[in-house]
Amino acid sequence: MFPISVSVPTRFPPLVTYALIAANAFIFLLQLGLSERAGEVAAFTYGLVPARYSNPEWALRVGLDPHDYWPFLTNTFMHGGWLHLILNMWTLWLFGPSVEDRLGAMRYLLFYLVCGVAASAAHAWMNADSMIPAVGASGAIAGVLGAHMRLFPLSNVVVLIPILFIPFFFTLPSFFYIGIWFVMQILQGVGSAMMPEAGGIAWWAHIGGFLVGVVIGPLLCCSPRTYRRHYGDEGVLGFKPRGERR
Repeated sequence: MFPISVSVPTRFPPLVTYALIAANAFIFLLQLGLSERAGEVAAFTYGLVPARYSNPEWALRVGLDPHDYWPFLTNTFMHGGWLHLILNMWTLWLFGPSVEDRLGAMRYLLFYLVCGVAASAAHAWMNADSMIPAVGASGAIAGVLGAHMRLFPLSNVVVLIPILFIPFFFTLPSFFYIGIWFVMQILQGVGSAMMPEAGGIAWWAHIGGFLVGVVIGPLLCCSPRTYRRHYGDEGVLGFKPRGERR
């Protein structure tokens, strides 16, 4: 299932979401400009290598500072390829604006960064011996998905499902679409724990970021006293302001 659009309207331009997408794209372009050797050094220096913290002797031997914790954040602005970047930024583009609209710009930025760091911590905890750099914004974006599901459970997501090369479009409730996504992360995470040699994707980063988003997202919403409610006619495409069908 590939998400196409969401039914939740926003009141203000999602400037922080735009800025995060621009920052991720800019850093990826910088990565592309590096030589193969420099790119490898950058991945180990700014990407998250769990063994850097669980095995300080190894880290020092290969030139990594085990007391430098910035990679828990910097890795969330790096990507491993065009497809990795595009899929992450598309998901952020779809689900970020509604969460930003309810939290406000500064709270949303703080929320995003906290989810990213929490996702990194979850990955490092569950893959403590890994010497492979983990990069990507998907853990932080998983937090955005978690907050979206909590704030707009009855909103709708339009998804594309290709069947025999024919595109079919379906409308699903957010709690169902995101819930299925989260169950898949758990299954894949458990599978990766049982077969660590499979590797490849930081499933536990997705799980950790999502759970943090579910918990703290609603706590950071702006008070109705300082942030006006939607007017009744501010829904989109036949949906109410919270994304439910009229």
